[in-house]
Amino acid sequence: MATPLILRNCPTLCTLNSNQPPLRTLTLTKHFSVSTTKTWSHSINSTKMGKSEITEEAEENVSVKQKKIFVAGATGSSGKRIVEQLLAKGFAVKAGVRDLDKAKTTLSKDNPSLQIVKADVTEGSAKLSEAIGDDSEAVVCATGFRPGWDLFAPWKVDNFGTVNLVEACRKRGVNRFILISSILVNGAAMGQILNPAYIFLNVFGLTLIAKLQAEQYIRKSGINYTIIRPGGLRNEPPTGNIVMETEDTLYEGTISRDQVAEVAVEALLHPESSYKVVEIISRVDAPKRSYEDLFGSIKQR
Repeated sequence: MATPLILRNCPTLCTLNSNQPPLRTLTLTKHFSVSTTKTWSHSINSTKMGKSEITEEAEENVSVKQKKIFVAGATGSSGKRIVEQLLAKGFAVKAGVRDLDKAKTTLSKDNPSLQIVKADVTEGSAKLSEAIGDDSEAVVCATGFRPGWDLFAPWKVDNFGTVNLVEACRKRGVNRFILISSILVNGAAMGQILNPAYIFLNVFGLTLIAKLQAEQYIRKSGINYTIIRPGGLRNEPPTGNIVMETEDTLYEGTISRDQVAEVAVEALLHPESSYKVVEIISRVDAPKRSYEDLFGSIKQR
């Protein structure tokens, strides 16, 4: 969310001939559709004047440059799901990718609400600022390093890359930032240094520590953030309901990438998610809860 669009009521004026009988009933409905051109439709139905019935419809088409959600890491396993769910919700998306050729085969090519741009978080904030542009109202960071022999890769992507993205937002005046992080990033403070997951995830260049320091930078930046820390990521469809806890609570559990993407999109739609760090997994025995309830149950720290 990008901050979701808010529709405010606007007055509808009806001018009647002074010698006409008084109105008996007047109903007003409004419809709002999110697309490249936003359409407001006002319908005044069943306005009865004596024995006659008048149906009046007025439509006003207003062309507005639609704001976009910028997704960094859009061709990744989680990033592409975030792009798909944003588009399904009616958002326009600017997909930031390192490999344009890969993006053409990974992402939808025929959706007019999708724009693909080259964006590498390791190349600095100036280039990222150009990619974000002046038509993005929120940024979702779903980047992740590729395991390999470069032990500095986690720091280049998950630390410095995230910092570059935040700085690019500040240059563009974008004040909404969603980060996909991980549970156990603060495992040492939680007494989980011997947790096998903590050990494994830090084998590749202290990945969790790199993520934690990036989180701390975001929280001090002044930007309106939601940091999402999922448990172990599964590519399979969801098999349970989402469990959401406050930071430094969960130390085990898994979750479908589809649900992680859903939480990221819903964070844009719910102001209760602002300035919060949330940890998420899924459980078959967990009750189904609304996102307003889930985000609202997390206290800011």
